[in-house]
Amino acid sequence: MMKKNPFQKSVLYAFQGLQTIANSERNFRIHLLATLAVLTIAFITGCSIIEWFMLLTAIALVLIIECINTALEYMCDKVEPQYSPIIKKIKDISAGAVLLASAYAVVIALLVLLL
Repeated sequence: MMKKNPFQKSVLYAFQGLQTIANSERNFRIHLLATLAVLTIAFITGCSIIEWFMLLTAIALVLIIECINTALEYMCDKVEPQYSPIIKKIKDISAGAVLLASAYAVVIALLVLLL
């Protein structure tokens, strides 16, 4: 068996991270289901290239921020297992970022798919 180079290892670790979040985080799986629904509707309705770009950008934003939010939550739980008002603020702000991205994605999907 050939040794993996550093780039291959990095890609493998990244996929392991995505597998971890998909297996452990209900909200990430909900985002993936919403992604599948939006992409299916976009394909059926024949979206333009600009509409595809808008949808894919909004989807990517939500999934990326959900990954960052989850990583921050894991780190906060490791750093401070007990309740902490500062950790609560960090987690709330991070969750707020996911909420903002999700609201943006919903608006984009409604504008593209319903108008």
